[in-house]
Amino acid sequence: MNPRNDLLESFAVAVKAADPLHIVPQHLPKPPKGRTLIAGAGKAAAAMAQAVERNWPSDAPLDGLVVTRYGHGLPTSKIKVVEAGHPIPDSHGEQASRAILTMVSTLTADDLLLCLFSGGGSSLLALPVDGISLQDLKEITQQLLRCGASIQEINTVRKHLSAIQGGRLAAACKAPVLALIISDVTGDAATHIASGPCAPDPTTFSDALVVLDRYDLDAPSTIKRILCAGRDGAVHETPKPNSAIFAQVENRIIANAHASLVAAAHYFQSHGITPLILGDTVTGEAREIAKSYAAFAREIRRYPHELKAPVALLSGGETTVTIKGNGRGGRNSEFLLSLLIELDGLEEVYALACDTDGLDGSENNAGALITPDSLARAGKLGLNAAKFLNYNDAYTFFQQLNDLVITGATYTNVNDYRAILIL
Repeated sequence: MNPRNDLLESFAVAVKAADPLHIVPQHLPKPPKGRTLIAGAGKAAAAMAQAVERNWPSDAPLDGLVVTRYGHGLPTSKIKVVEAGHPIPDSHGEQASRAILTMVSTLTADDLLLCLFSGGGSSLLALPVDGISLQDLKEITQQLLRCGASIQEINTVRKHLSAIQGGRLAAACKAPVLALIISDVTGDAATHIASGPCAPDPTTFSDALVVLDRYDLDAPSTIKRILCAGRDGAVHETPKPNSAIFAQVENRIIANAHASLVAAAHYFQSHGITPLILGDTVTGEAREIAKSYAAFAREIRRYPHELKAPVALLSGGETTVTIKGNGRGGRNSEFLLSLLIELDGLEEVYALACDTDGLDGSENNAGALITPDSLARAGKLGLNAAKFLNYNDAYTFFQQLNDLVITGATYTNVNDYRAILIL
């Protein structure tokens, strides 16, 4: 058995289970009487567009535009791919979003709007409502990402500042709509994936204001003015559930974290390792979640016969990080560094935590891994794990240990993948 290799292989299997080139074709509809327009956004958008092109009837009209993160583009012939800013929106995303709305407005009842959404779409579809500048949107996005708010809370605010999200893309369309969605959020609610451009929005302007108050955010005055106007009824709300707008709209989840965890579980089982899926909806502070998992691992090591060893603890979801230091690293490397500290050199425990999109936060790594001797190796290099954690600098810590996991863009995104291997 090679524990390090098993962890890396299990991650590869989890990512493959969410590969758009394998998943999208089985969900493609028949071409309509008229034309088919593709509109999409997210880290997987280019791969999803490529999958559509490869499997669409050659004699059926097809065109459109998708926007993806820089470095996540792929070659296409009929569907234009635009790269834009993530997680902070930029002008390329704004221009692409405006172009998508313009194209959608030309569709008729004989046509089809086929949408391709995945995680990351919220910042990529950067089209502020009238009265809010792109700079305002950038500023509030930065504050939301740093305060420890959940993705659901963040998107509640973003939907009410967007001219295309929160169901507004569907509202602009006269054609039937099918949205194929790769989920990166806990619970797989379409309204929170790419901030739900074609999904009913159950949240309100008041809910968005509550988020700003909860985290004591200093939002630009223009944003406060729009949200307050919406709360007071002076600005139209986002389209709600049961609205007639969604009579010909289907939002279909085609891949999620659970399916990837199941695939990884099968991998471990085939290698004589007992898998235990702890859930795909794990949320909360990364370093605090790690403490609970460390306690679980200790219990299994103490009573190895309760569960047939070796055991692999698997989980997904999206943890958060409240940034207090000025270091480098995403939530997966922060989780792993906290786990390493809590395990305190516990023998025969290995772990990996990675983001399935191949990028942990804003760094170039998918995540990292730890081995039973990680703390000892760190000590020899003069690295104090607790200080790195307090400074939110898990990336540098694991870089020094040569334990970063670097995959490059995976062209999909079903969020976090964590595996703890207990021998």
